[in-house]
Amino acid sequence: MKAAKKKVTQQMIYRSVASSTAIETGAAIRGIERKLAQNKKKYSALTLAV
Repeated sequence: MKAAKKKVTQQMIYRSVASSTAIETGAAIRGIERKLAQNKKKYSALTLAV
């Protein structure tokens, strides 16, 4: 029986990046997540070139 795939959310990506950065820098995960969210709001009008 094949297990159902779990959808990767934006919040999961933020948590992964934040925890990885926290391990490398010694900073708090919540603080890094907050910075990521603030930067997303700051640059929300920009899109990636395809």
